Amino acid sequence: MEDSRVNSWMDSARRIGADLHLDLSESSGPGGRRAALTRALRDAVRSGRLAPGTRLPPYRSLAADLGVARNTVADAYAELVAEGWLTARQGSGTRVAERAEPLRRAERVPRKAPPRARGPRHDLRQGTPDASAFPRAAWLASCRRALQQAPNEVFGPGDPAGRIELREALTEYLARVRGVRTEPDRIVICSGFAHALRLLFGQDRSGGGGVLRGPLAVEAYGLGFHRELLAAAGVRTVSLPLDEDGARVDRLARERAVLLTPAHQFPTGGPLHPERRAAVIDWARARGGVVLEDDYDGEFRYDRKPVGAVQGLDPERVIFIGSVSKSLSPALRLGWMVLPERYVGDVLAAKGAREAWVSVLDQLSLADFIVSGAYDRHVRRMRQRYRSRRDRLVAALAEHAPHVEVTGVAAGLHAVLRLPPGTERSTVKAATWQGVALDGLAEFRHPDATEEETPARDGIVVGCATPSEHAYGAALEALCGVLPPAEEPTPGG
Repeated sequence: MEDSRVNSWMDSARRIGADLHLDLSESSGPGGRRAALTRALRDAVRSGRLAPGTRLPPYRSLAADLGVARNTVADAYAELVAEGWLTARQGSGTRVAERAEPLRRAERVPRKAPPRARGPRHDLRQGTPDASAFPRAAWLASCRRALQQAPNEVFGPGDPAGRIELREALTEYLARVRGVRTEPDRIVICSGFAHALRLLFGQDRSGGGGVLRGPLAVEAYGLGFHRELLAAAGVRTVSLPLDEDGARVDRLARERAVLLTPAHQFPTGGPLHPERRAAVIDWARARGGVVLEDDYDGEFRYDRKPVGAVQGLDPERVIFIGSVSKSLSPALRLGWMVLPERYVGDVLAAKGAREAWVSVLDQLSLADFIVSGAYDRHVRRMRQRYRSRRDRLVAALAEHAPHVEVTGVAAGLHAVLRLPPGTERSTVKAATWQGVALDGLAEFRHPDATEEETPARDGIVVGCATPSEHAYGAALEALCGVLPPAEEPTPGG
């Protein structure tokens, strides 16, 4: 009964025009009382106090109620009709437009801060350097010098190839440290290895095909992220077998390109055998193919002499790709491609004249960091630190898990721990339960790799660089606690 009375009253109000309570206290604002009335009516419709279809009082009635001139009401109505909030028809009066939907306000509930994701207690994942060791003071000094010395044109449209200062610095540095043969015009600055792959294999700005086409041969073990990126670009990857001498480049056939980590195979470790380095160049020359050289951690060598870049054997058959992700920080998003001359124009066209650039100031800072010698000093310091961590890992395993073989530790920022057959999955699961983040070796295996050509082995990939210095000891202790025990000898065996 009560609901029907309310509905009857609302229907009557809509027909004859209800009294309105409007606050014109802001009449001293912009536009005076007419603007204040317009705002008040608009707010009443927005909030739902004036529902769609509601008939408004005639000009004279509302003017008398509010103590304003009749023309003030008429002008306010006219403005809101023009905006679509109201409708006015001869003989029907002025009404709230049927489409003037009020804002539906949800019930106010106090917002709670989203729960912070709990990270692992001990992070031994591969792929990142010790973030606490970033050379803040030296980098800041380079940033200041770069900014102070930067010419005015730095702050305008730039060169998609990257700043010439950085390309010149890299030309000297890569020749001296990695044996790369190049010149500044053959270097294109990018934001890292993944960005380089997108430029090489993705669509160009006109919607055409990429600089390179598949199929692409890749090592039987490698980053799944790279394979996914290539698959998204429509590039088929072909698994290349691995053995103790690296990738079996003798199995290359009709592929147009091959992606290798010749200085330190990722993740299994070890350099590509010298004979195979020469053989892959011979293949590229004979087939008109190209070698993509991923030099992801070329600066960090411990128990053997540095291995020069394959690019030095034939700069016209190798695309050399590097970055500061391991040596400084992945957060900088600074990398480079050293290209054969025939690919430079196509890569720049794929990159475009504007977007997908690395910050010019970061490029200038890195150029200064290299030229000033700060980069060499930082790498030498980190090489000593990471070698010490590698030694601590080997010593801890020798004491607590001597049955676990450690491989791939002559270089780089990670190690592979060989586990007893059938224990990898349970070890990774146990590590997760104990708050130890690490990767199983199987995660890096190409889905098409065959057991006959590249036998699968149980193992885990342990990053020696990720924890801070003070946390590394506890991380090693936790790691040893989740490793499987030694296999017991068979009775009577």
